[in-house]
Amino acid sequence: MKTMRKIVEINEELCNGCGECVPSCAEGALKVIDGKARLVSEIYCDGLGACLGGCPQGAIKITEREAAEFDEAAVHQYLKEKETTGKKETAPQFHGGCPSGRLQMFGNSPCEQANSPVAQASSTSELTHWPVQIRLVPPTAPFLKGANLLVAADCTPVAYPDFHAEFLKDKVIMLGCPKFDDADAYIRKFADIFSAADIKSVTVLIMEVPCCSKLPVIVQRGMAVAGKHIPVEEIVISTRGYVIQKKKVVA
Repeated sequence: MKTMRKIVEINEELCNGCGECVPSCAEGALKVIDGKARLVSEIYCDGLGACLGGCPQGAIKITEREAAEFDEAAVHQYLKEKETTGKKETAPQFHGGCPSGRLQMFGNSPCEQANSPVAQASSTSELTHWPVQIRLVPPTAPFLKGANLLVAADCTPVAYPDFHAEFLKDKVIMLGCPKFDDADAYIRKFADIFSAADIKSVTVLIMEVPCCSKLPVIVQRGMAVAGKHIPVEEIVISTRGYVIQKKKVVA
């Protein structure tokens, strides 16, 4: 059945077929066909636009029109079939453009330490991957496999001065805002991650402000949808930059 909703629209004149958008879509709704990115099916597109940041040509936008309803069950089946048949989409190599959705894994190797700027000698970044925004991280990202997950409200790194050393070390981070972002989309994203990635533990880091209290609930609901029971720790940071509360959450 068709309904008025938000859905991806691709400008074929701007699209150069680079394929950078393909891995940015966790639902597998995009594919390069005849040298252009195209929707595989309307029912696979949730209209959230995670692929927008993966297009260096600015050829993708979100439009509102009559389209077939997004079918989450069909997406799961479609991705499962792609996995079992070994037909996962691989984006062509492309140098340049916006790297916001491009998967990257990196670490604090001796070589990286030796080449760090002098100003950074006393504080080393603990970030091991990219992207970090909840909307941009696909559930199949390799850095999620067996990870200790840090789900942080995106104000926390600004408020807490020792964020990297105390919270990010040895963890995979996903950042988002429970006030301004789509809670239902987050729940679906975490459900997919908990189903696919064998997450070991989850730390939810939030601010003391009321709107942040939604983030632990979102994570727990995603876990419930996935039917998983994973250790969760909730940490609350004050607007002045210190820890107010730490507690274990029974998932």
